[in-house]
Amino acid sequence: MWYAIEGHDVADSQPLRQPARAAHLARLQALQDAGRLLVAGPCPRIDSPDPGPAGFSGSIVIAEFESLQAARAWAEADPYALAGVYARVEVRPFLKVLP
Repeated sequence: MWYAIEGHDVADSQPLRQPARAAHLARLQALQDAGRLLVAGPCPRIDSPDPGPAGFSGSIVIAEFESLQAARAWAEADPYALAGVYARVEVRPFLKVLP
């Protein structure tokens, strides 16, 4: 089943994101290589594709896991979560309707 994972950044998360970014992206790439990634990306704090020093308010990942528990475990082990980038993480089942 698909699961939506939404990480909500702490204030001023930019300095925490950079050191963990390569490992974070590698885990997402592994999901994509396994055909289990629907979409992933950050949410800019401002209405711009390049938020600059404003940074990001969080990230969204929608991926396939065998259970809610597996999705939560994956989210808890994310390098951004481990680096303290996220103030909180929500994991919910997701039903893809379109496209």
